[in-house]
Amino acid sequence: MLDHRTLPNELRFIEMHNIIHMDEKWFNITSKYKKYYMLPEEEDPHRAVLNKNCIGKVMFLAAVARPIYDDEGNCIFDGKLGVWAFVRKEPAKRRSHNRRRGTLITKPIKVDRSTMRSYVIGKVLKAIVERWPREHTGNTIWIQQDNAPSHLLVNDEEFAAAVAQTGFDIRLINQPTNSPDLNVLDLGFFASLQSLTNERVSRNLDDLIDNVQKEFDNYDPTTLNREFLTLQGCMIEVMKDGGGNRYKISHMNKNRLEALGMLPKSLSCDRQLYEDVIATLGL
Repeated sequence: MLDHRTLPNELRFIEMHNIIHMDEKWFNITSKYKKYYMLPEEEDPHRAVLNKNCIGKVMFLAAVARPIYDDEGNCIFDGKLGVWAFVRKEPAKRRSHNRRRGTLITKPIKVDRSTMRSYVIGKVLKAIVERWPREHTGNTIWIQQDNAPSHLLVNDEEFAAAVAQTGFDIRLINQPTNSPDLNVLDLGFFASLQSLTNERVSRNLDDLIDNVQKEFDNYDPTTLNREFLTLQGCMIEVMKDGGGNRYKISHMNKNRLEALGMLPKSLSCDRQLYEDVIATLGL
């Protein structure tokens, strides 16, 4: 966490433009409980599933960075590198009322380290090379991930070989073990993306994948930018709690500050708090 501050005089977090947050999430075709406001003449909505435990779902891998704006406030990089479903296409072994035998159907795949490696190299790295602003390619790009068993080791040889072919300086970094969750995706992005997806109708896995992709593409970069400030606020609260997670996400009225043109690019940290953390860590 202390690696995200500026030194030596100004105790302010860096703007985090060179940090990519990567993680996975299950997305459901529909939620167990939905609320509808109906007119008297409208028919009740109908959902056909065997039971609440049979709702279809797909795991997605997402990678986002902080949006970048020019001096005039125009967004030159929206930070949305991509979202990819862990699925495969295979022919149906039996016919049914809805399809013929041999029709290609979408099925989830097991996500292990080998699968993750193929996605990170084949999709995440490719997206970085294609979309990363050229004026920022000289800086080291960090891909932050948690310590899930399926995630790559920071010294993964195949990943390093793939990065060497891109001409970029891209490195993996893990969150500290047993640390509070400090990933932008889990601090609001995934929840809002699932909520937006639930507003669309998904009748099968293909519809779900298409709807998640559409909502990801339409996600407001200004919202994503504010979520990085939320991350810095959580870091401050974690420092106050001595590394614990007994805190509530602080409200900074980011919408109002942005409307007034007063939204900071990064948050500052109290010097006494910083010195207390340094003393606790024995640094």
